[in-house]
Amino acid sequence: MNHSSDTTLPDTLSVLDVVALVVGVVLGASIFSNPAPVAGSVGDFWSILLVWGLGGLVSLIGALCYAELASAHPHAGGDYYYFQRAFGDWMAFLFAWARLVVIQTGSITFIAFVFGDYASQIWALGPYSSSLYAALSIVGLTLLNVSGVRFGKITQRALTGGTILGLLLIVGAGLFLAPEAAAEGSTGSADGWLSSSQLGGAMVFVLYTYGGWNEAAYVSGELRNVQKNMVRALLISIGLITTLYLLVNWAYLNGLGVAGVANTDAVAADLMRVTLGEPGAIVLSLLVAVAALSSANATIFTGARTNYALGRDTSLFSMLGVWDDRADTPANALWVQCGVALALVGVGAVTRQGFQSMVDYTAPVFWLFFLATGVALFVLRYREPGIDRPFRVPLYPLTPVLFCLASAYMLWSSLAYTGIGALLGAGVLLAGIPLLWFRR
Repeated sequence: MNHSSDTTLPDTLSVLDVVALVVGVVLGASIFSNPAPVAGSVGDFWSILLVWGLGGLVSLIGALCYAELASAHPHAGGDYYYFQRAFGDWMAFLFAWARLVVIQTGSITFIAFVFGDYASQIWALGPYSSSLYAALSIVGLTLLNVSGVRFGKITQRALTGGTILGLLLIVGAGLFLAPEAAAEGSTGSADGWLSSSQLGGAMVFVLYTYGGWNEAAYVSGELRNVQKNMVRALLISIGLITTLYLLVNWAYLNGLGVAGVANTDAVAADLMRVTLGEPGAIVLSLLVAVAALSSANATIFTGARTNYALGRDTSLFSMLGVWDDRADTPANALWVQCGVALALVGVGAVTRQGFQSMVDYTAPVFWLFFLATGVALFVLRYREPGIDRPFRVPLYPLTPVLFCLASAYMLWSSLAYTGIGALLGAGVLLAGIPLLWFRR
């Protein structure tokens, strides 16, 4: 097997590029759909804001762990490379397989369905409108990234900027233009502490909405001065995302009330409809569509890097390990990723549940490998004590222990929440085990 550490890529990305990618991945879609199930699980104004703040804290703890791993081991494979060093090729292979067929492609499809839901409010394409828009967005953005890294990152900066402006518009409308009756009705009181099932169900969606900040690890091999800049990029991204999420949820609750947020499929459009009328809802749908494209583009960009690392190491997937020097991009990996995501669009179209199906499909597998990343930090500290670590996790070992505990809790919660829906994702992951014997 070719060793993944031999993979070196041009350092074409700045801190701004990585922040745009991370913020673009995280902000792009889920914040326009997931506040509804969170409000339905929690049911109280202040408790809702509390769980969104808790999501930011968990993400910050995780980001500190990733900053150490990424600055000490910069590599296009990200977690794939950490698993390879800590546990061996078998674990790295299963993770890359999961990224290819469950985690990353499921996330791309989730985002594409959100784009389709809101684009359909502007111009419907028939009974399968959302699925058609989802498929078109995946193909179009893949083609853009195949054309070259320059096109991908310039597009990402523009889309992320548009997303932030759209979220600020929502904040302004919800906090300053909301009907007084909605604001009064939004501050119900809780009867007591949240139950474990309430908190777990809410956090599945909250942390799915925060999901994506770890994508910075997959461009660490292309970040200039990664030893110093990775922690800067992650901390800036998490701080900005948490602030925006708290403000946006406050605006939703102030404009629609807890019940109004809990009982809608398009919370952002409903808020704009209440505050600015039907034209506001149309403008908002356009902004959400742009935001979803931002997230999809960033997820496509980073997802292909793991597939490329897998192809470099495994003869079975060698076609993925081809780097286009002219475009500075892994073209084959991008197209294969596109094909898998389109297959998942078909699954969502058949179930007629769209983004909900993709949460069920991806969440348990996602948290399983997040937990493994936390464990890898301990293993690498033990096995490689002499390696240069430009950034070290503060309060070690407490911080990575908290990250592992949070990941384990979310793995349990996602299994409890999704139930039978998790079986498809787990089954596809397990299908990678027989391939271990054919990977050389």
